[in-house]
Amino acid sequence: MRPYLTVAGAGEAEQTVERSRFIGYVRHAETPEECEVFFDEVRRLHRTATHNVPAYALGPAAALQWAGDDGEPRGTSGAPIVHMLVSEGISDTAVIVTRYFGGIKLGTGGLMRAYTGTAKLAIAAAGLAEVAQRLVITVELDYSAYNRVKGESGEFFTLGPATFADKVRTELVTSAEKRTAALAALQAVAPGAVMISEETRVVRTLLE
Repeated sequence: MRPYLTVAGAGEAEQTVERSRFIGYVRHAETPEECEVFFDEVRRLHRTATHNVPAYALGPAAALQWAGDDGEPRGTSGAPIVHMLVSEGISDTAVIVTRYFGGIKLGTGGLMRAYTGTAKLAIAAAGLAEVAQRLVITVELDYSAYNRVKGESGEFFTLGPATFADKVRTELVTSAEKRTAALAALQAVAPGAVMISEETRVVRTLLE
C-alpha cells in the first residue's frame, strides 16, 4: 500500500466571498455511511442555508469518490472539492461546505474557488496525518525507561499508545528498514525493555 494523507481530526473554517458566507467542515471517515452521518449533522445544523455541498474521498489512492452540488450549477462545488482532495493525496476524508447566499453571483470560476478554498481552510484547521503500513513493536518497560524512550522518539521510531500498570506497555512505530536501528536506540536507553510482539499494521501518524 502506498502511503497517503488524511485529516488528523475534525476541522472547521469560515470565509466570506462577495457577501456569501462559506463554512467548511471536515472529518476523518472510512466508509460512505460515516460520511453520510457527518453530512446529516451539518445539514441539521444549517437547515436554513442556501446550500450544503458534500464530498468525500475514501480508501488508498482515493479509490472511492463522491460529491454533490446541492443546487449549485453542476460541477462548480462538490466535484472541485473532490478533485482538490485527490490532487493533494488526501483520502479517508469527508468535507461539507455550507453557503449562505449573499446576493452576488460568483460565476463558475468564483464558485469553484470559494468552495475549494473553504475546504482547504477546514483541512488546514484539522491538520494532516499520514496513513501507511508500518512495523509496530510492542514493548514493556519501567516508568523511568519510558520517559527516556520518549526522548528518543523521532529519528528511528515514533511512540504509539501506552498503557500504565506496574510497568508501561507501549508501541514503537517504525519501518522494516529502520527496525534494527529502532531496537538499538531502544536498548541504548532502556536495556531492560521486553519485546512483547511485532507486526505490520496500517498506521495513521500525525504530521508536524
